[in-house]
Order: sequence, then C-alpha cells, then structure tokens
Amino acid sequence: MKRLTIDLLAPVLLVLVTCASTGGELIPGGDEIPPAETPETPLPRIEPPAAGVLSPENPEEHEAPAPLPVSDFEEVWAYILRDRENALTEGLPISDLGYFGAEVDSYGRLTGVPNPRAIPPFGGRVHLVVTCGSYALTHFVLKHDTPERRELITALLWETRNFDGLQLDFEYVPGRDREQFFSFLAELRAGLTDKLLSVALKARTRYLDDDAYDYERISPLVDRILVMAYDEHWATSAPGPIAGMEWCRNVASYARSVIGREKLIMGLPFYGRAWIDPSPARAYTYPQIETLLGENNIREIHREEDIPSFEYETPVVVRGYYEDAVSLAARLALYRGMDVRAVGFWRLGQENTAVWDTLRLSPAPHGVP
Repeated sequence: MKRLTIDLLAPVLLVLVTCASTGGELIPGGDEIPPAETPETPLPRIEPPAAGVLSPENPEEHEAPAPLPVSDFEEVWAYILRDRENALTEGLPISDLGYFGAEVDSYGRLTGVPNPRAIPPFGGRVHLVVTCGSYALTHFVLKHDTPERRELITALLWETRNFDGLQLDFEYVPGRDREQFFSFLAELRAGLTDKLLSVALKARTRYLDDDAYDYERISPLVDRILVMAYDEHWATSAPGPIAGMEWCRNVASYARSVIGREKLIMGLPFYGRAWIDPSPARAYTYPQIETLLGENNIREIHREEDIPSFEYETPVVVRGYYEDAVSLAARLALYRGMDVRAVGFWRLGQENTAVWDTLRLSPAPHGVP
C-alpha cells in the first residue's frame, strides 16, 4: 500500500501515477484497439537480480536462476530515438534499426528527419521511421489528387535516399480511408526502387471489416510488416500484461497465416505500465466535491486568489506489469517455435540488457532478402 497526496489544483500530478509506449507507443490489444501511446520519457532500466530469486523457505538465501533459452532469428529490428543514439551499444544482435522519427506536420509536410550519420556504426540497415499524429491529419495527407499528398510522397522518397529503407508508422488511419492508404503505399513502393518499404501495424487476431490495417491487402504492397504486439493493456484499460503470452500467440498465429513468414516482424515491448486503484484523477461536480470532503473528513479549505483547494491522504494500491529478460526470452521462444523469422523491439534504452544474451542472429536462407 502507498500513500498518495491529492491536490485538485494540480491534477497533472495524478496523471504521473501511470507510467508511459509509440511506436509509437503503442497499441492496445484485442480486436477493438484504441490508438497507441508512445512512452514520452525513458523508463528506468531494470537490472536482473544479482543471484536469482529469493527462496521462499529462507528469504536470506538465493536460488540460482535457470538458464534462459536462446532463440535464433534471421532479422532482429529495434527502434532508436533521435538524440538517444547512445542507446545502441557495440555487439548487439541487431540487423535493422528503425530511426524514430520524422513526422508529418499540420500542413502535411515532412519534418524532423534525423541524420543517419548520428548512429554509431553497427553493420546493419537503418530505416527512416515516419509518424502521422492524428486521424484528421492522416485523412488530410492521404486524400487522392491533392498537392499535400503528392508533396509528402516526393519528400518521403527524397529523404529515404540516405537510408536503407522507409517505415510508415501511421497509427491513426480512419477505416474509411483504407483504399487511399493502400494506394499511398503502392506509390511509395513504386518510387523506392532500391530501398525496403515497411509498415508498423496494430495488432490483430482476425480480419475486421473496414479496417485500414488489413494485413492481407497491405502485404503485397510492402517488404516488411512489423506487427506491434504490445499494449494488450494500456494506460486507461484495466491492469494487465503489456503483452500476455496467449494473446501474443493469437496475434502471431493470425499474422503468420495472412502475412507469411518472409515479411512478418513480430514486435516486442521493453517497457512496463502501472495502474492505481482507486484513481481519483478525474473531474468533479460541486456536489461530488462536497461528498468527497465529507467522506474524507476534510475540515481545512485553502484559498488562493479566492479559489478553494484542499488536500487529503488516502491509501491506494499500485499494480504494475513490466518486461524483463525472463518474459522476453519466453516470448522470443514462443515466436521462434511458431517459425517467425524476425522480431522487433520498442525501444533501445528501455530494456533489461540481459535480454541480448537470449538472442542470436542467424543468416537468412538463400533467396530471402
């Protein structure tokens, strides 16, 4: 149990009890999936216990941890943020970096393109990742036969010349704009003659009518699809795992069957979330304020510029879920057992570094790009 001080004049403090995700941050699970949330600030690095877990018989003793499984993948993708390039350290088993990120501004123009020369040499491919931050803006830039769409496509093709590929992380495509989204991808594919085109798509477990993220329709238009299999539970949902194992199995099974082995990348999270119960962070009517004051026996009211405020303490329960090397190794082994050839992580700098010991890059079979 923790004690929480509540000040209604500073409601922003209450928001901070829920820790941040996306890639684009990312995506809640199930079939009805709200927009993804990208953690705005780096989460604290979680180091593994020094000598395993505490023995329940004797808390002073430690049990030796079981060795974690090591999984081989033909491609390992990871996202990296501009100005946090030092999160890429030497020797990591990474084949592809998604450099985050350029974005589309309110006028439909491409802005914030990072310089790939800022990334330390690592021997793999670097992809420009581009986001578009709202449904209205995405609708605006996808409209057929508009100067904004033509200029954005021209800018994307031009800026990708300094990268090995381009990835669109458009997480706010209205269902009514699905055909325009598909044609947008087709135009980019035609223009990127010698570059990889990839997309980051929300997690799905089945086909949905009028869905802009139709795996089957998108797959022929791109070289890779990263399925963001995280945020099964999100900031405003009920508490739960960032990506439960059975949910991940269902997402991977559907994606594998529709996208195919050669183009599928299964996304994994490095971050965690916490929820507070009960959460008092909301708006109150005056009668509700009076009830709150009475229930908590609040007698002292402060005034600042004639505006009343109060404080009180109440016990709350904080429940958190996060990812460590054990959970990530289990999820990697799950995907490898399903014959998934590629995985991708959101994002470098948030991970328990022991996860890298559970990964190995293996060469792709001949003929697979």
